[in-house]
Amino acid sequence: MPVDSPWGPLEVADAHVHFFSQRFFSALAAQKKTTLDHLQELLGWALPSSDPSDLARHWVADLDRHGVARAALIASVPGDQDSVVAAVQQALPRFFGYAMVDPTSPQTAATIEAALARGNLHGLCFFPAMHRYSMHDDRAIQLLDLVAAHPGTVAFVHCGVLSVGIRAKLGLSSPFDMRYSNPIDLHGIALRYPRVHFVVPHFGAGYFREALMLCDLCPNVFLDTSSSNSWMRYEPHLDLRAVFRRALDVVGPARLLFGSDSSFFPRGWNAQIFDAQSKALYEIGIEESAARLIFGDNLTHLFS
Repeated sequence: MPVDSPWGPLEVADAHVHFFSQRFFSALAAQKKTTLDHLQELLGWALPSSDPSDLARHWVADLDRHGVARAALIASVPGDQDSVVAAVQQALPRFFGYAMVDPTSPQTAATIEAALARGNLHGLCFFPAMHRYSMHDDRAIQLLDLVAAHPGTVAFVHCGVLSVGIRAKLGLSSPFDMRYSNPIDLHGIALRYPRVHFVVPHFGAGYFREALMLCDLCPNVFLDTSSSNSWMRYEPHLDLRAVFRRALDVVGPARLLFGSDSSFFPRGWNAQIFDAQSKALYEIGIEESAARLIFGDNLTHLFS
């Protein structure tokens, strides 16, 4: 069954779900200098088995429970692309698989090229502030060349404020560098790759004006709506309705991608994000046809 909404049942495709594999938690445990069992105690979460297909089955069951048709799964540690590929293969065509990439790592280009060649990888996720590079860096360009060489692959680029809640929960530092966070850094890049679809999550996460400018100048840039969008506290004149209204005025409904930013179990799919965003869009008067684009069709069309 589709998801209930103010417009009636909607077929939802979620553009932003983190696939927290065991490899992801193992990386955190190593940084915390503890075991996976102790990490689970600290978090109070259900940690997955070593087989990513098991986690994929958990996601299928949870999305079925909520009526969500499809989801983009983001490998949330560099080098974990095989986990999302296994999830995609487990539940074709339920998932789209995204790999987090670190262009500053020497082996990244070769491993990503091989993964793209094998198939079932639909996007590369760049976190410039996390790994401290500009999207104009030759090492990032090398990866974008691979995206361009595989039509239908998207480039997801995190801009703005970057905070990783699980790291804060574990008391781990996050030495990110915001000088690489401005969406304007993507302008020349998006023009250089006009056939590549770029996705900027969280409405630019604090760089809302700059994200709108980028989208206005580059028709191949999309915004994802994911998370609670707590960056709005930096602009107190904005609420979610105002954000959507301005985004629709500048970008239009065909380049907005609903995302929940769901990640861990037992919470699973974060229906509260859907409820808040659908309520805001309904209150500003968007029609059902636009809602269907934002909440499902736009993401599906990216890969059709």
